[in-house]
Amino acid sequence: MPNIKSAIKRVKTSEESRAHNATVKSTMRSSVRNVEAALANNDVNTATEALLTATKKLDKAASKGLIHKNAAARKKSRLAKKLNSLNA
Repeated sequence: MPNIKSAIKRVKTSEESRAHNATVKSTMRSSVRNVEAALANNDVNTATEALLTATKKLDKAASKGLIHKNAAARKKSRLAKKLNSLNA
């Protein structure tokens, strides 16, 4: 445990941000899994709605720096590609 006041505060704030980031990443992963589950069940309407929420969660995580922006774009692209192949 640090002795310096600013270091003590830094430990506290970094722990709070770590916990927050973990929940955001978890909900992002869950939304991506929801899209993939809907695609596996060939449910186009549910998959479309789930893709919208997953896209929002991925963009939010990328804007906050939790994942790289190219990784978010890649995941969105792959999900959209699967959905479009299901529609065709």
